[in-house]
Amino acid sequence: MKKRILIIFFIAVGVLLYGIVAGKAEPQSSRGEVIFNKYCVQCHGAKGSGTDKGPPLVHKIYHPGHHADITFYVAAERGVRAHHWGFGDMPRVEGVKKEDVAMIISYVRQLQKEAGIF
Repeated sequence: MKKRILIIFFIAVGVLLYGIVAGKAEPQSSRGEVIFNKYCVQCHGAKGSGTDKGPPLVHKIYHPGHHADITFYVAAERGVRAHHWGFGDMPRVEGVKKEDVAMIISYVRQLQKEAGIF
């Protein structure tokens, strides 16, 4: 029994250490900010505030009840036709992975919460 508990303890510590070393212990939203800044900031602006090239993502239109997370995946993967704003169609985002989009969504949702959108 003691041996089993010790093994579980060392496995748990190992997983925790691996997460720290591999960068997995970093909060999703801060990793999302880095990825957002790589792929999205040019059009959607710092902290999702929008630019003359793309709309703000920190806006009630992008509330999860109106634009569910899946719409962000689809927009990144396939692009999207303009339907709320006059910026033109959004092209697909070259090189972005599904895992990256998940981090971006986490970051954007956090910004939206901070802005009181939901």
